[in-house]
Amino acid sequence: MSNLNPIEYFFAHTDTLGAILFSMLVLMSLASWLWIFSKTLLLWQMRRHGKRYRLNIWSGEQPELQAAGPSNNPFSRLAQASFAVSADVREVQTTDRDELLLRCMNRVIGEEGAWLENGQTLLASIAAVSPFVGLFGTVWGVHHALSAISIEGAASLAQIAGPVGEALIMTALGLAVAIPAVLAFNLFSRSNQVILSQLDGFAHELHHYLITGQRLPTSVRSRGI
Repeated sequence: MSNLNPIEYFFAHTDTLGAILFSMLVLMSLASWLWIFSKTLLLWQMRRHGKRYRLNIWSGEQPELQAAGPSNNPFSRLAQASFAVSADVREVQTTDRDELLLRCMNRVIGEEGAWLENGQTLLASIAAVSPFVGLFGTVWGVHHALSAISIEGAASLAQIAGPVGEALIMTALGLAVAIPAVLAFNLFSRSNQVILSQLDGFAHELHHYLITGQRLPTSVRSRGI
């Protein structure tokens, strides 16, 4: 099998289709890891800014003033949209104002949920497709290797085991691409659920304040993230 390492041997003996399948798996792995790192950093910043924002907005005497600032997290965007709607409908009857606030909050929470799920389809697709791409690459590699051996005539087990073993690289690569994508998808889905749950609790706090003018007691506020 010469002194080539397994990857070099694979490329030395595969055809165009095998090389394309291998390149597809490498590209899917790069895309997956790039998204994993960027999403992890984004969630970390979101949690840090969100926790600080929630502490600040209820620590001052006027939450309206504390709500102003950079819209760099879902909590700030929800608060700013809610205070803006409340100011616009200040003269409206309480029942109508309550309904308008709820509509605004539900809309913002829905938009934030869709934004948090951005990229999840990519991870799910990579996790679902990559094992089959790897399996197809292995089947094609085995077929290619056996076809080459059959042309040469009778072959020993050692001559067959080498090419077939190298073809299994595609299966291993497919699993190596899929497993991190599956784990990341589940982790990010759980993180998104936690953030949306906290956002829903924060919306309840805002709604109570904007309708009654009173803050909820600290003991009944939702916990920060």
